[in-house]
Amino acid sequence: MNVETTVPGLIQIAYDHLKASDADSAIVALDKALQIDYEHPEVLYALSCMKWWLDRFERLEDCRDPYDKGGYILAQWKSFYSFLDRIGNNYEPCQYAIRRYVFSRALHYFQDVLGDGINQHDPGLLLQVGRCYKGIGNYDLALKYLEQAARFKREDGETISELADVNALLGETRVAKALFREAFFVDPQGVDLRAMDSEMIVRLSERVAELGHSGEALLEWLPVYGYLFGVFSVKRELKPVELGRLKQSIFALENEVRSRPEHVALLIPRLINRYFWLLDHFENIREDPGLIEETMLKIKIIDPAIYKQYIR
Repeated sequence: MNVETTVPGLIQIAYDHLKASDADSAIVALDKALQIDYEHPEVLYALSCMKWWLDRFERLEDCRDPYDKGGYILAQWKSFYSFLDRIGNNYEPCQYAIRRYVFSRALHYFQDVLGDGINQHDPGLLLQVGRCYKGIGNYDLALKYLEQAARFKREDGETISELADVNALLGETRVAKALFREAFFVDPQGVDLRAMDSEMIVRLSERVAELGHSGEALLEWLPVYGYLFGVFSVKRELKPVELGRLKQSIFALENEVRSRPEHVALLIPRLINRYFWLLDHFENIREDPGLIEETMLKIKIIDPAIYKQYIR
């Protein structure tokens, strides 16, 4: 049977065209499929997704330079999540093909800016290029650019989490665990969970959501449960200056918990996460057991349930 005369065959042809950045041919194939079955749910879904993106791409004319065009496309990807939530269903092959198409277009613009000169040291550009390569499934090149970006953006949760995600996708589990823990320590609110693809972090976020956490609170609780569930199990030794900053951060958060009760939903998990880092340090240097007990008591006071899970 000729695949061009069946709906499944035409859908696959459309997806193959999308992956090759040929949106016009993809639409032609989907229109043919619609003529065969005008109520086919996946065809309607794919056409809705294509229309959403083509409407956005028309607005690229408002962007002045290639960097702005690429940045606009990636910014729209976050809005696309909301669109998918609204229309329901979950045709993953369609989403994957759309992803390849969209990130390929963004990469084209960023490559124009990247060139072979000074822009290759721009951390923001390196991050965007790395994200695009991850989006099209080229994890090796994504790793290359994200590692370069992370050298400049050591305190950026988004960059570190993207680097962690790519390492996980490449099977570098130990490195990924360490980097994810780092990302959620330095800037949990900077991590875009919807942009994460690795099973490790996707499953962890689902488990934390099942516990009743969502939105900003989920991002703060994720490293706490990541530690308790053994996902963030790779630890590193703190440098003296880092230990000093950690203690200052704990002191500041303890004061905030007391003075800003309206924000405790975010402050408490953030503080607990820092207690975990401090406990790891104490255990690593074999500190006075009294300091360990004091820190554990603080956890017990602010969240007895977390304390019970920690001592198991």
